[in-house]
Amino acid sequence: MGKTTRRGFLGTAAAGTAAAWLGPQAILRAKTPAAGANETVNVGLIGCGGEGRAVASAHKRLPDARIVAVCDVHAGRLAEAQKQFGGDAILTYSDYRKMLDNKDIDAVIVATNDHWHVLPTIHACQAGKDVYVEKPLGTSIGEGRAAVRAAEKYGRVVQIGTQQRSWPHYQEAAEIVQSGQLGEISEVRVWDFDCLYPGFGAPPDSDPPAELDWDFWLGPSPKVPYNANRFAYFYWFFDYGGGWQVDWAVHHYQVVHWFLQAEAPLSAAAMGGFYAFETTNTEWPDSFVAVCEYPATPVAKKGFLLQYTFSGAARRQQRSHAKCFYGTKGSLTIDRSGYTISWEPEKGKQDAPPDVIVPNAFKQDVHITSLQAHARVFVDSIKSRKTPPADVKAGHLATNPGHLMNIAWRVGRKVRWDAQNERILDDPEADALVTKQYRAPWNLEV
Repeated sequence: MGKTTRRGFLGTAAAGTAAAWLGPQAILRAKTPAAGANETVNVGLIGCGGEGRAVASAHKRLPDARIVAVCDVHAGRLAEAQKQFGGDAILTYSDYRKMLDNKDIDAVIVATNDHWHVLPTIHACQAGKDVYVEKPLGTSIGEGRAAVRAAEKYGRVVQIGTQQRSWPHYQEAAEIVQSGQLGEISEVRVWDFDCLYPGFGAPPDSDPPAELDWDFWLGPSPKVPYNANRFAYFYWFFDYGGGWQVDWAVHHYQVVHWFLQAEAPLSAAAMGGFYAFETTNTEWPDSFVAVCEYPATPVAKKGFLLQYTFSGAARRQQRSHAKCFYGTKGSLTIDRSGYTISWEPEKGKQDAPPDVIVPNAFKQDVHITSLQAHARVFVDSIKSRKTPPADVKAGHLATNPGHLMNIAWRVGRKVRWDAQNERILDDPEADALVTKQYRAPWNLEV
């Protein structure tokens, strides 16, 4: 298979589009910035699992940011994070609300399990903190909407942790798609394949570990006994996550929205079930296929279909977590390793031009380096008081397709989406799933 170089191909691409991050997009309704342009940003970490510590490490690498406090409801994880980021010099909290009372903290990273993403974000905005919140934005569409309102009301920078938005090869690919070189885009296929066989088993309910505050961990979700799978694989349960089609695929959907300048689908349909696992007490299916229909956009002028596929049976896919934009002149496949363009033959010719293969520019420590690039955008936005590209609204819109797929799957039929009013049309049962009911005393008041 032939290939061209990045330099040779990009020389033909349209320049100066909105694809690359050339600076934040819009001025926030200004409140006093948490940190001045020349000051160090003091950051607190809420949620000290592996990804939370990775995101915090990326911020720590920046010369103008430092981790000053950590918080977790699991005492063991809290102690590990304190040791990693500075020992006794690092403040520790088991209740994030007490961290938010600390006036010396400028911003927080919210890297909890999914059903705790929105409440700390809202409360941080109310406390005058800026927020880096991990994806997905919420476990329901209504939660994401509340986070958007909080950021707007209190004038805070809120960036979602879809770090691919800050990667050079994604920015290059966005420019290519938006330039029209692929022709008319009619469909985007997105997929996640992983070998999770034989499943997670079905451990019995038990007493929670002594180091875990289980009631606080449940938070706004219904009170139930501790189960090891609920804690370890929370995103597989209805109350704490949305399965891979939400938890991971937000990365994909935001890229699709960005590249095609789209915001919301018109409808969603889905099917799935347990076809791979032997035993599991989890709830979201291990095999899942869904389709969203989108209206016309400036890039996809006739509208397009977004198809998502998840399989927990096998990872034997050349690119196991990727997406492909299908155009009339060529198709672009992209993942974290880079992107490939496969051209269609010109009319009257049998052979197509050689593929374009462009690798990821990050060569070492790819995960932490990519997170550092995204953290750089966040800290710059804190200082400038400008809206980052992967802001809370973009994160909300990118989380919604997966939620709509899940709602369609749960009710067993296609749903139609009123994006302006954020409600499902002509289907009260489905519309009732748009907003999650919170357990008292927790609520979504902004």
